[in-house]
Amino acid sequence: MAAKKDMCLVTSRPLSVDAAYRAVRREDCGAICAFIGTVRNVNEGKAVRCLSYSAFEEMAARECEKIVIEARRRWDLGALYVAHRTGIVDPAEPSVVIAVSASHRAEAFAACRFVIERLKRTAPIWKEEFYARGKSWVGSRPASGR
Repeated sequence: MAAKKDMCLVTSRPLSVDAAYRAVRREDCGAICAFIGTVRNVNEGKAVRCLSYSAFEEMAARECEKIVIEARRRWDLGALYVAHRTGIVDPAEPSVVIAVSASHRAEAFAACRFVIERLKRTAPIWKEEFYARGKSWVGSRPASGR
């Protein structure tokens, strides 16, 4: 299990960068690194109206905890916050927020990058883009029957 001070969240509610900052801020850490992934209004030349994220929420939360544990194993970290949105997300809104605190910036940057790259690769979270005319899955799509 991830350390008690760490947060892994998969939610349909809007994400808060302020909440991420408050969750990882510590007096013994001199660095906080954050990644905020937002929805673009254009992708591959198409105007994007919104994205819809689907997730196997329990499994996604467990995968997030595994990623946090691995980041802690690799770097000396203060706290980690990982939140991913589900449901409809409009352009410019955050779909993922990651924050990491550490004593020094090198560890915070490295761990933050590791978390987002691993999350995108392994968490069972899928996105579908909606355009003025039509829609398409981005990356792999969820298994049929979902």
